[in-house]
Amino acid sequence: MRELRVHMPREPRASFRAALEENLHRSVTLSFGDKSPGDYEWLIAGRPREEDCTRSESLRAVLIPYAGVPESTRTRILQSPHIALYNIHHNAAPTAEMALTLMLCAAKNILPADRALRRGDWRIRYEEDEAPLLTGRRALVLGYGAIGRRIAAMCAALGMSVEAVRRRIAEPMEEGGIGVHPVTSLDSLLENAEVLVVCLPHTPDTEGLLGEERIGRLPHGAVLINVARGSIVDEASLYYALRDRRLGAAGLDVWWRYPEDVECRRETAPSRFPFGDLDNVVLSPHRAGHTAVTETLRARHVADVLNAAAAGEKIPHRVDPEAGY
Repeated sequence: MRELRVHMPREPRASFRAALEENLHRSVTLSFGDKSPGDYEWLIAGRPREEDCTRSESLRAVLIPYAGVPESTRTRILQSPHIALYNIHHNAAPTAEMALTLMLCAAKNILPADRALRRGDWRIRYEEDEAPLLTGRRALVLGYGAIGRRIAAMCAALGMSVEAVRRRIAEPMEEGGIGVHPVTSLDSLLENAEVLVVCLPHTPDTEGLLGEERIGRLPHGAVLINVARGSIVDEASLYYALRDRRLGAAGLDVWWRYPEDVECRRETAPSRFPFGDLDNVVLSPHRAGHTAVTETLRARHVADVLNAAAAGEKIPHRVDPEAGY
């Protein structure tokens, strides 16, 4: 193991810092806050400032301490090709669990039934039920990375027929009973996708990927789940497809509008369309990766990357800034 000097410009939460220091090899030296030593090799920052990237002449890598790549960070690294970029996949398990939760809640009309029964209203039990039987249905997982693999396995365990789309393959393949296809097959796969789960990273290529035409390819009554980024799906097209019941239901953890500051957190509509008025949508405030142990998971994954760098081993989760993931 060699000495590795690491700086984190923003002082982290106490729980994260404690877990990080507990899991790091003693050869890794940490500094925090604006008062940096000025000679660090690695920078831990989601959106590093220009001064963070230029203060140390020894800087050779930036580690984003979460999944995904902010566009500002991608742009900054493209302008500094001598700096490698990494992130972590600590959120894979909780995000996959949330996707499954949203799928079941949306498909089974859980929230309308819950709201009615809280009022003492049992009528939904005696009405004709439109909730689909998921066993035997065809699921399409859009994005087959750490999260997508878990979601595909969960859907298969429910007895669903599962296909997936992955960008870095040229020909179809099979992996553990899951048919994995290149992006060129997306349009034809959508035509049979009774459940569509979106878990792609947000990149320039995935922005607006699912517009009116592609949403229209889904079978009538299909269920759409999005745990990726709101802007991958066209906002208006999704709303109207749900309002007009061309889509059966949706479970959304990601949105097009977010609070701009702390004061706005109490009253910010997540969309310019009234998704909350639709009874076939389950709304979640972008919390799929959040659990009681999120900070501990993040710290362990960050430590794994830094320990590998200090040991001279292959460093996991390198990001291609050109591709954005």
